Amino acid sequence: MPDLFKYRPTLEQLNERFENTLAQTLGIEIIELGEDFIRATMPVDHRTHQPMGLLHGGASAALAETLGSIGSLLCSDHPHAHPVGIEINANHLKSVTSGKVTGKASPVKIGRNIHVWNIEIRNDKHELTCVSRLTVMMVTKP
Repeated sequence: MPDLFKYRPTLEQLNERFENTLAQTLGIEIIELGEDFIRATMPVDHRTHQPMGLLHGGASAALAETLGSIGSLLCSDHPHAHPVGIEINANHLKSVTSGKVTGKASPVKIGRNIHVWNIEIRNDKHELTCVSRLTVMMVTKP
């Protein structure tokens, strides 16, 4: 299978991009860049809980959008193209109260300007907790 990503930074370089962003605030960390997927973890703690002590659905959506957006950035061969999420949905399938979740983003379709990603989020027991679909538009800025 040919490598999906046209740009292949180190995991350290990818995680440095999160400085002073929501991803840093939520504790999101890229842990793997495969040939056709990207994987990251996020803690389930006071930063990502909703008032009932469960993982906030918005935090799961933020993890999903972070993964798909980084994936789209790495797929682009245009130096001035930037990923912008234009649609996201998330089905929350199982609650999580502690530990961490791991998201894996895989492409559904990578076009010239529109990318669609499927993101699965799993708990520490590898149980599916959320499935998300993200559409990204690549915006070119000089």
